[in-house]
Amino acid sequence: MDFITGRCAAAVYNRRNIQEESMRTRTSTALRGMLKEGKTLVKPGAYNALSAKIIEKAGFRCCGVTGYGVSASLLGKPDVGLITLDEIVMVTRYIARAVSIPVIADADTGFGNAINVMRTVEDFIVAGAAAIHIEDQVAPKRCGHVAGKQIVATEEMVGKLRAADRVRRELDPDFVLIARCDARGVASGSVDELIRRANAYLDAGADMIFPEALTSEAELERCAKEIKGPLHFNRTGVSPRLPVSRLNELGIAMVSNATGSLRSSTVAMVDYFVEFAKDDVEAVKRFEARTKDHPAGNMHAYIGFSEIKKLEEEFLPSAEVLAKYEGSVGFQP
Repeated sequence: MDFITGRCAAAVYNRRNIQEESMRTRTSTALRGMLKEGKTLVKPGAYNALSAKIIEKAGFRCCGVTGYGVSASLLGKPDVGLITLDEIVMVTRYIARAVSIPVIADADTGFGNAINVMRTVEDFIVAGAAAIHIEDQVAPKRCGHVAGKQIVATEEMVGKLRAADRVRRELDPDFVLIARCDARGVASGSVDELIRRANAYLDAGADMIFPEALTSEAELERCAKEIKGPLHFNRTGVSPRLPVSRLNELGIAMVSNATGSLRSSTVAMVDYFVEFAKDDVEAVKRFEARTKDHPAGNMHAYIGFSEIKKLEEEFLPSAEVLAKYEGSVGFQP
């Protein structure tokens, strides 16, 4: 077998493994089932595995992987297209393995042209995502609720979606493809252009439209009437904070609160460390007193040390487990 033939054979083998893996995980099937229920699905955004587990423990049925949150937490930088494909896929993989609920990942602009998008979709499927959203911004992109965005031609985005659709049909037909449109928020942008593009994106293979940076309830209501497919709404930034009851009335399929986990944890950490820097260990004592009865007050228990001990008792020699714990100092699961 020559080198080229060997590489081709390896590619076929890897593709087969990917197909088998997607059949085993299939959280995409679960997500489609939820969407068929006809009620607005609330999708909080996670930026790492722990935040995703907190979202799941709170009772939410799915979660997002926020590009904004990953950029801020992983790089300490704003959401301006600095995150790479490998980085967001890595975080998505950690999150998908940490929770059992469907994970919807932020694929930014697809990380290149239509050919690059094919690799992007494959990587997210292998990572365990149930869905992604791809946006029509010019790369490098930026947060949809920050000024200075630009968008590509409709034909370029249509090509990306067609390419994405081909790959997901081969690897996981239930994988949900969400097309985000930023046409409203660019200079001289309009809802008219957003709606025109959205319907073209649906024709190209998108399952759902994400009309980004709508500024009023009236704009969302118009999109719900004139876009010929289900909608994903981002309840943050410049967009109105509409309750789920109203979103249900409008027929919105999914709503995200993308940066809730990032903002809440950042505010809490800022407050803690300002107090700690001022009062040293007395601040620690106050924090421990305040959180004594909090669900996460005992971090050892919250993160799952008890489950690890159960596994040890099941699979390790009993004498070894006894020796590990009997008389040992520290948290006893």
